[in-house]
Amino acid sequence: MNSKDLLKLIVGAVDEKHGEEIIVYDMRGISILSDYVVITNGNSNRQAHAITENVSEKLKEVNYYDFNIEGNKDSNWLLIDAKEVLVNVFTDEAREFYGLEKLWSDAKEIPVAELVD
Repeated sequence: MNSKDLLKLIVGAVDEKHGEEIIVYDMRGISILSDYVVITNGNSNRQAHAITENVSEKLKEVNYYDFNIEGNKDSNWLLIDAKEVLVNVFTDEAREFYGLEKLWSDAKEIPVAELVD
């Protein structure tokens, strides 16, 4: 699976669980950490965890097991490291507090509509 297909799968899984304000950055040529960064939030801790779990399930359905999830049941910021794609799932408050979008202001934003069916 190439990184763009992986990105589409992940963004679809986030969208399926109603991730809010999904932002996708193309990090190629900017960072060696990943090709893409996804930022989203749920309006509660429970929704953020449901988004993360859905991404995990979708990855496993296509036999993609090369990922890690950072965070626990009390976390307000969960990170899914799927190598080529990093997914940041926040609660509303945590997203506002950390302001991660400011870190990637040099990156090209990819419209979510191009990634979901």
